Parts: sequence; C-alpha cells; structure tokens
Amino acid sequence: QVQLVDSGGGLVQAGGSLRLSCVASERTFSNYAMGWFRQAPGKEREFVATTRWTGAYQYNAESADSVKGRFRIWRDNAGNTVYLQMNSLKPEDTAIYYCAAGLRGGSSYSGYAYWGQGTQVTVSS
Repeated sequence: QVQLVDSGGGLVQAGGSLRLSCVASERTFSNYAMGWFRQAPGKEREFVATTRWTGAYQYNAESADSVKGRFRIWRDNAGNTVYLQMNSLKPEDTAIYYCAAGLRGGSSYSGYAYWGQGTQVTVSS
C-alpha cells in the first residue's frame, strides 16, 4: 500500500509563501498521479493541483483556477516526492492541505485512493 506523509504547513502573513512536501513510501510513482487538496473548517475538500509522469524527467501539472499563477506543483526525478509551492498566499487559502495519490488522478478526490494526514496552512491578514 502507498503511504504518504505531508508536511510544510505553518502560519504565514498574506502575500507570503510556503512550500509543502509529500513523501511516499513507494520507490516509484510510475502509475500514480499525485495531487494536493485542501479542506477549510466546515467545508468540503477542494482540488488544488495535480501532476503525473509523462516520460523520463517529464511530467504534466494542472492547478485549480483559484490558485493558478500562485501555486505550483512539482515532483522529484525519482517520483517519490511531490511539492506544492504556494506564493502570494491569501487568507482564503487557510485550510488543511492533503497530499494524495491515485491511478486515475484528476481534479476529483475520487481519483485518489491514498491520502496523507494533512498539514495546516494558516494565512493571516
């Protein structure tokens, strides 16, 4: 089974940056899409970004409209670590952020079978 450990959250002022990391127990993610979702208190999980390998040293990346231009997802060459670089953070970005892995991937949480424990991101004004 795939196990994911996500980290990197914290408290940051509006306009600041954070980098989230997700480390997988699997040595390779050749067949897995990786994604980031977030969940604010009292709200449903929201898609943030996703990525998957398309070839050696190459992968695609997609982000939700709400974070495009501010957040960027990427992964290392081994395919066992995925990152979410968050810039120009806004108070509305405050949420628990979850790393996810799945064979289907995409923008729906149903495309992911494995989830990290989540890391809290709090953006103050």
